[in-house]
Amino acid sequence: MLKDIANGVLITCLILAVSIIIPIFGIFCSLLLPLPILYYRIKLGRTISALVPIIALVIIVIVMNTLPFDIVFVAVLLIIGFSLGELVGSQISIEKTMLYTGGLVFFGGAFCFILFSAVSGHNLFDEFSRSVAHNREFLLAVYRNMGMPAENIAEFTRFLDEIQKIVIRILPALVITSTFIIIWINLLLGRTLLKSRQMPHPDYGRLNIWQAPDYLVWGVIGCGLLILIPDDVAKTIGLNGLITLMMIYFFQGIAIVSFFFEKKHVPRFAKIILYALLVLQEVLMVVIAIGFIDVWANFRKLGKIKS
Repeated sequence: MLKDIANGVLITCLILAVSIIIPIFGIFCSLLLPLPILYYRIKLGRTISALVPIIALVIIVIVMNTLPFDIVFVAVLLIIGFSLGELVGSQISIEKTMLYTGGLVFFGGAFCFILFSAVSGHNLFDEFSRSVAHNREFLLAVYRNMGMPAENIAEFTRFLDEIQKIVIRILPALVITSTFIIIWINLLLGRTLLKSRQMPHPDYGRLNIWQAPDYLVWGVIGCGLLILIPDDVAKTIGLNGLITLMMIYFFQGIAIVSFFFEKKHVPRFAKIILYALLVLQEVLMVVIAIGFIDVWANFRKLGKIKS
């Protein structure tokens, strides 16, 4: 038991260490922080497994000595892992699992931020801006140490400044979409891991025939109309809503891609490479478009499959 707790804490801290030491790869590596928490929640049970995220977070706070916003971000990822561990054994649908976990994260995160603001007297968005600026300087320092020319550093700095302005404007949508994508990734990887270890795992059936509700199309139309209104608040609301809805159609697009991979018997190694290509912006937009058009096109002819 003690060995399992130590292993869980060690793996969690190692994932975070890699995400800090290797900036580009580390961004994707940090998304896997919930996975060991999920695994050991199932393996050790609720009470004992709770020690893994608690001890890991204490070590991270002591060792990192970083901004409070970063600590809250890590804590949220650990909460996602433990919440998924609670829900995967209940045999509820994948939609409910994601919604319940997302709801807990949003309310828990909001409570943490409100508590932090009340105690420290700092505004949430000010703290977020400080965190973004801190991480930007860290990234620039890494590139300087790598020997990047000064003119390239200056150009990259201007690029990061523009990105920072955009990120702050679409922050609500980024929080929602990133949370659900992290939940989705760890849920699928966790299911595969638990199944390979012959441990209790959720049975969600054939996820590659999943469909978003048809009525969400009206949400897309509504958000699109808001963007056309000559008002900054309306544009911001419409933009955030549209980005959030596009995430749902991204999931549907992935389901369609997975469906045809299965139908064409694509080898697992090829699947991994092709899924990895989805991080490219052009490919990502194509997947979203496929998911959205599927509302009318029904690429998989799901009526026949389900009947």
